Amino acid sequence: MEVAEQKIFGVTEVNQLIKTILDGTPVLNRIYVRGELSNYKVYASGHHYFTLKDPEGVLRCVMFRSSAGKLRFRPENGMKVILHGRIAVFPRDGQYQMYCDSITPEGIGDLYVAFEQLKAKLYQEGLFDELHKKPLPLYPERIAIITSGSGAAVHDMIRILRKRYPICKVIVLPVRVQGAEAPAEIVGAIRYANRWKVADLIITGRGGGSMEDLWAFNDERVARAIYDSELPVISAVGHEPDVTISDFVADARASTPSNAAELAVPDKMELLTRLLSTSNFLSQLQSQQIRMCKEHLKKLSESHAMQDPIVFIQDKRMALDFAHQQLTNLAQTALAERQRQFSALAASLDALSPLKVLGRGYAVARNGTGKILKTANDVSVGEKITVSLGDGALGCTVEKIMPGEEG
Repeated sequence: MEVAEQKIFGVTEVNQLIKTILDGTPVLNRIYVRGELSNYKVYASGHHYFTLKDPEGVLRCVMFRSSAGKLRFRPENGMKVILHGRIAVFPRDGQYQMYCDSITPEGIGDLYVAFEQLKAKLYQEGLFDELHKKPLPLYPERIAIITSGSGAAVHDMIRILRKRYPICKVIVLPVRVQGAEAPAEIVGAIRYANRWKVADLIITGRGGGSMEDLWAFNDERVARAIYDSELPVISAVGHEPDVTISDFVADARASTPSNAAELAVPDKMELLTRLLSTSNFLSQLQSQQIRMCKEHLKKLSESHAMQDPIVFIQDKRMALDFAHQQLTNLAQTALAERQRQFSALAASLDALSPLKVLGRGYAVARNGTGKILKTANDVSVGEKITVSLGDGALGCTVEKIMPGEEG
C-alpha cells in the first residue's frame, strides 16, 4: 500500500533529477579540483577524456575540443594539476563527471610546462644540434630584421648597425611579435627572406617582456622556420635572462636586440684600426725589401766584375780554355783506350780466322751446295766438289772414296 502511494521514478527521471540538483548547486557549477591525471586519452573528435585521482578516490572528467584547443601544454599521465569546470550528470549513463574548461599544472604555470615540453621535443629531433648551425657572414652586405616596425628594438638595431658598419644595407620586414597572429607572420617573413634572398643574414626578435609577451618566439612553427632557413639567423628576444625556443634553434643567440646588431657586423673603428695596422706593416715590409735590394745592388756595383769587366771576361776565358784542355785530354785518353781495345780484338779475331789455317797448308772441301765436307761419307764417287786453299780454290771430281780408320 505504501509503495502505491509513493511516486515511482523511471531511470531516466532519476538521472534527470540528479542532474537538476547538481546543476542547481552553485558550488558545483564553478569548481576547482586538485588531483593527478590518469588514463588520459584524446579521441579523434578532439575531445579529451581522463580521470582525476587522489589517494582515496577518482573523478571522471571530460574536456571538449573547444576548451582543449586553448591548452598551451600537453597534459600527461601522472601530472598534478588543478581543474576548473562544473560537475554534472550525463543522463544516459547516470554517472556524474567533471566537465573541464581549463587545466593548470599545480605549482608552475602552463606556459612553463609548454615551454619545457616543446624544448624536450625539439631537442630529441636534433633542432638544437650545433652541427646544423650555420656560420655568420663576416662582412654582410644586407641584413633583414624581422620584428615589430614600431618597437624600440628595431630602432636600436638600426642605430647600432649604421654606427658600426654603415656600408651594410638594412631591410626591415615588419611583423607582429605578440598575440595569436604573431607566429604566422614571423614564419612568413622568414620564408619570404629565404625565397627571395633579400639578405645575407636574418635578425629576428623583440624587446623584453613577460613570458606571455615573448611567447611567439616559443612557438613550434617559428622554431621550425628558423631551423629550415638557408640564411643564418640571429635570435634576439628580450633581455639577458630571457630564453626562448628560438634562441636554441637559431644559428646564434643574442642577449638583447642591441647585442644582435653587434654580433651581426664588425665595428668600423676596429676595421679601420686593423687596416691601419696592416698598412703600416706592409709599408715597413716594403721599406725593408727596398733596403735589402739597395744593399744587394751596392754589393754588385762594388764587385770586381763591375769595377773591371774586361778582367772578369779574361778570367772566364782562361777558365774556358782550362776546361777545354781538360775535355780534350779526356777525349784523347778515351780514344787511345778504345784503339788499344780494338787492336786486341782484331788480333784475336785474326788468330781464329780459317784463312790462317788454310795458309798453313790446310784445305776446306765443300759439296755442290756449299756444305763443308767433314767425312768421306759426305760425298759419292763422281760428285763435283770445291777445295778452298790458302790462295785460290780447285774444282774437283771424286774418283775414289777412302774411308778413315774408324770406317
